[in-house]
Amino acid sequence: MVCFNLHAASRAMTAVYRPLLEPLGLTYPQYLVMATLWEYGDLSVRDLVERLQLDYGTMTPLLKRLEKRDLLRRTRNPDDERTVIVSLTPEGDAMREHAPGIYRAICDTFDFTPDRAREALTLLQSIVNRAARTPAPPAPPAPPA
Repeated sequence: MVCFNLHAASRAMTAVYRPLLEPLGLTYPQYLVMATLWEYGDLSVRDLVERLQLDYGTMTPLLKRLEKRDLLRRTRNPDDERTVIVSLTPEGDAMREHAPGIYRAICDTFDFTPDRAREALTLLQSIVNRAARTPAPPAPPAPPA
């Protein structure tokens, strides 16, 4: 079943990341936040939620823990007080130097050549995009009592 294999692949990927992130003191979701900020720079909480497809109830505790470690800071946007901007601190930015080694280790573990990595990314993005715009099918009728 495709759905089971996607689920199993996600769990396997997270398990492979765990020992790579342990020396940095990061969980996989925290690493995703940091990697997104390394790639895109300052972002609003809303942008992070959308890019990482997490809900606010998950994102807020992640940001609080990273802020407590002085890896990022949250500030109100002076142009719109309703918007909170997330920025890396110098300590958070310095952690970026570990990213290439982590990426190489993942590629080596899964035998991802640049072409295979691009193919996998394209397929996975297609699945995510299609799922996001496809309504859930109706539930099957209940069996007769």
